[in-house]
Amino acid sequence: MNTGGSNDGLLSEINVTPFVDVMLVLLIIFMVTAPMMIQGVDVSLPEADSGPLASEEDQLVITIDKDEQVYINDLQVSFDFLREKLGKILENRSGREVYLRADKKISYGSVIRVMSEIKGAGVEKLGMLTEPIENLK
Repeated sequence: MNTGGSNDGLLSEINVTPFVDVMLVLLIIFMVTAPMMIQGVDVSLPEADSGPLASEEDQLVITIDKDEQVYINDLQVSFDFLREKLGKILENRSGREVYLRADKKISYGSVIRVMSEIKGAGVEKLGMLTEPIENLK
């Protein structure tokens, strides 16, 4: 009969302290670097009094920035190839719906030129994106 007091056996428990330390360091690294991974096109949108859009799938957004550079989602596209690239993208999509974002400082003529190219690519519905007024106060 063994009555305790003897520590001759092997300890088979896992020490989780180093594992927790490593996980906390990784969590801090990801928390610091995640905001730096956000990319996009900086556009100053005009204000309008409207509600949010109902979205059921990923939307196709054409953006014109303050330097009149054109983007399809976040991919920069030359104005000369906008109709061609947009047509190729729309071939694989069920809906022919596109949204247009334009910086408020660019000319009206530039927006109309891009709208003409979008319609020429076969887009059936073209929506305009604006910044809600209450977000700017």
